[in-house]
Amino acid sequence: MKKYKLTLIASVIMSATLSQAVTASSHREAPNVTRMPTIDSTDFYSFNSYEAGRGDYVTLIANYIPLQDAYGGPNYFAMDPAATYDIHIDSDGDAVEDITFSFNFSQMLGNDNAGIALMVGPEGEQIPVGVPLKNVGKITADNQGAANFSEKYTVKMTSGPMRTGTTVDVTNMDTGGTSFRKPLDYIGTKSFGSAAEYKTYADSFVYSATIPGCDVPAKVFVGQRKDAFTVNLGKVFDLVNFVPVEGDSVRGNGDGEGFPDGITQSSMNDDLADKNVTSIAIEVPTACLIGEGNGVIGSWTSASLPQARILNPNASFDSTEVNGGAMTQVSRLGSPLVNELVIGLADKDKFSSSHPSNDGQFIDYVTHPTLPELLNILFKDAVNTRLGTDLETLAPTNFPRTDLIAAFLTGVEGVNQQSIVTGSEMLRLNTGIPAKPASEQSAFGVAGNDLAGFPNGRRPGDDVVDIALRVVMGALCHDIPVNGVPTNLGFCTPEQASVGNAAFTDGAPSDASMTGTSFPYLAMPLPGSE
Repeated sequence: MKKYKLTLIASVIMSATLSQAVTASSHREAPNVTRMPTIDSTDFYSFNSYEAGRGDYVTLIANYIPLQDAYGGPNYFAMDPAATYDIHIDSDGDAVEDITFSFNFSQMLGNDNAGIALMVGPEGEQIPVGVPLKNVGKITADNQGAANFSEKYTVKMTSGPMRTGTTVDVTNMDTGGTSFRKPLDYIGTKSFGSAAEYKTYADSFVYSATIPGCDVPAKVFVGQRKDAFTVNLGKVFDLVNFVPVEGDSVRGNGDGEGFPDGITQSSMNDDLADKNVTSIAIEVPTACLIGEGNGVIGSWTSASLPQARILNPNASFDSTEVNGGAMTQVSRLGSPLVNELVIGLADKDKFSSSHPSNDGQFIDYVTHPTLPELLNILFKDAVNTRLGTDLETLAPTNFPRTDLIAAFLTGVEGVNQQSIVTGSEMLRLNTGIPAKPASEQSAFGVAGNDLAGFPNGRRPGDDVVDIALRVVMGALCHDIPVNGVPTNLGFCTPEQASVGNAAFTDGAPSDASMTGTSFPYLAMPLPGSE
């Protein structure tokens, strides 16, 4: 029990910087990135692989291009050829990356980059005319000749700081080269056949890869997936336009015996139920990531663009602009929705371009978070009226919020705290805590007595919205299950969090049954047409 108790000395607390105690996910998280959706990171996952026989691997998934409508043709959702998409790993906790995997994309037309053309006109006077579509017939895993567009990518690994470390190629074991291919988005069932046929096609783009210095192969996949994140997105950002407490006695019971007028779980509350994303996924042997640390790794994703972009006034395919200057970070994501509901509007773009080692500049957003105060303004009078109480505030009153700093910023001692404790915004994963099969996972992660889940890394089925809502409203001031035993972690008292034991929720359920059980884990994308 003691080894899991959260303890931080005052100097660590004062040096800590940024909390992720927020709701939802990072779709369109800052003003600037909304103008550049191809480099907008939507979700980041880091977890011990729970596919049977893969317990010695870590899976890292970085999702980009948010809110994809499956029918979004005719161009669908290609990656930016000028961008670099990075996944960073800090193996010791100093908030500086020790390993970075960098993905760069290129694109091509069919017919040897000339584009597929059809002969049009009367017999004897026909001329070849390029087609406007990305395919001209059915595509299968065995026959992709009808594809009029394709994307390739390379993967490089940098050891040490990304800008100054040693960079080498990750090799495609299936081809022997350094190039990998990305499947076309799921245009529809006429273009690809059934969901099973698209799965066979997409699975052919899962590659074995050789990582220099690593004796065991990795796996790599980039392609469209169903967005695994669930959130009552529209109502959350409409000043929380619902009662955000569970309306059933037990989640999913359907008995209406929970909080009066509270929201009940329903897929109808998930505004992302019909959305796809583009996933960059890599599964790496654990031994190749942990370095000389204590087995806990911190990780985050970022995307960068050249500083200068000059538009081509006579644009053509793959020649729409000239890019130059140093690569500049434009987006960044570790834990979900830090930028949306923790960072103030004036600093959102600054956060997107910053490095974890510089997160001290955002400390006030953590120690004195605004989200609990907003919920108090919105709901205190209604709660007191509905329950006949006289609560002075719904917001926790323990300042500075050391519970948030420990839970989301420095890691939990004995669970996911690194050998060096540096306050910084990263997902921290203890690679030594065995993964749980999907059937045994709790959607509430550590708070659900499942140490293999969020905030110990993040799995696709972890309901991070509900977890984060409860933590920000003071759940850690009340008893939580630790190895099955209700335990107060010592940061604050129940009296300092008047509603900290309430079952806060956005009503959009999420669990492991909604995703896959093998790499790349996220479910197949929705088709644009059936």
